[in-house]
Amino acid sequence: MSFTVAIVGRPNVGKSTLFNRLVGKRLALVDDLPGVTRDRREGRAQLGDLAFTAIDTAGLEEAAPESLRGRMQEQTEAAISAADAVLFLIDARAGATPGDRVFADLVRKSGKPSILIANKSEGSAGEAGVLEAYELGLGEPIAISAEHGEGLTDLYAGLRAALPDSTALAAEVEQRGSGDAIEQKIAERKPIRIAVVGRPNCGKSTLVNRLLGEERLLTGPEAGITRDAIAVDLIWQDQPFRVHDTAGLRRRARVEEKLEKLSVADALNAVRFAEVVVLLMDAQAPFEEQDLRIADLIEREGRALVIGMNKWDRIEPRAGIIKNLREETDHWLPQVKGVPVVAVSGLTGAGLDRLMQAVVDAHAVWDRRVGTSALNRWIAEVLASHPPPAVSGRRIRLDYITQPKSRPPSFVLFTSRADALPDAYRRYLVNSLRETFDLPGTPIRLALREKKNPYARRAKR
Repeated sequence: MSFTVAIVGRPNVGKSTLFNRLVGKRLALVDDLPGVTRDRREGRAQLGDLAFTAIDTAGLEEAAPESLRGRMQEQTEAAISAADAVLFLIDARAGATPGDRVFADLVRKSGKPSILIANKSEGSAGEAGVLEAYELGLGEPIAISAEHGEGLTDLYAGLRAALPDSTALAAEVEQRGSGDAIEQKIAERKPIRIAVVGRPNCGKSTLVNRLLGEERLLTGPEAGITRDAIAVDLIWQDQPFRVHDTAGLRRRARVEEKLEKLSVADALNAVRFAEVVVLLMDAQAPFEEQDLRIADLIEREGRALVIGMNKWDRIEPRAGIIKNLREETDHWLPQVKGVPVVAVSGLTGAGLDRLMQAVVDAHAVWDRRVGTSALNRWIAEVLASHPPPAVSGRRIRLDYITQPKSRPPSFVLFTSRADALPDAYRRYLVNSLRETFDLPGTPIRLALREKKNPYARRAKR
């Protein structure tokens, strides 16, 4: 199995910058504002011939355990506990601070192999800080610049020296593709990519924690705790999933701070790269304007959609409530008519099995293909029962239809006058496709193409 490295240190010492450098892409949000990272984020890192898992963590600060800062420190301590080695970062320009000394003791008490890194050491400004780092008692500091990629060769050597030979060997073996037969069997099944989105404080992180069965993500009563789109792996009924917890999406007019804009952009990227999007709504106040905007965005991006009505444990049960909820959903979201709606509670775990089954079913519908012969039988029946209206006294001919791709189901309809077909009739065709071929809730793309006129270029006699 691979080895794991936790990157820890005070806020704003460059942990996320180093994490992004090691994983080779911008996964973690980076800003000059201290305390950007809150949840711990994992990524596959590469340094020379070493392949390992890197964990980016929140900045270490002294705080009460029940406070947000205290809960963030608990997440960092959990990362240290799960790691095989710890990279302890300090800011070389600031030198060794009292806070660094306190948290160096925390790293030392963990008993894990540790590597002291003096970041931001480029130029002469960091030379004194590198020398001060010896005071922390974590061995010889390694001077690097994560932003400019300097000193990574020394970091490689330090990482090699800190790790036991057996661990490093295991990493190399895994890189060549060995592993347990059961793990390989699961790995061969491609995970379904899920993004969990919604307004702030609708319970996204609590729901994902309940699915995982552990407090993997930072939660609390404060709105807007999650900033990065954090990806976690989940196995449900032998099916692997890659679940992205995202920051709450507010109305664009209310998003003013640069950091929130970065968080929103990260959430939108998670939607674009997902296969199924779980839109979480607060069951006490569903179908707010922002909920409808998010659902419309998901439909425009062509992602499969599942709606989770969270905090259902706070709703008083009454006859016909689920039926009314489905009717209300179809009323507010006609563009994805039939979308699955699941009542869940991230706090108690009620309805989570139904939610995951709805995700699997929605993914299957999103990936469905319909045969050309069945489609053309359908179009013949449509023309017989409800032909398109004449426009400017001329009849519109619908010749044939095919499905060139799925994910989402996309159809091409060849017609004599593509620009003249009314939007109302086009919506009728989409709804008929959805009903006839059992495509509930998924976005459907219908493109119109004009057939070439074989006589267009013939010279007139």
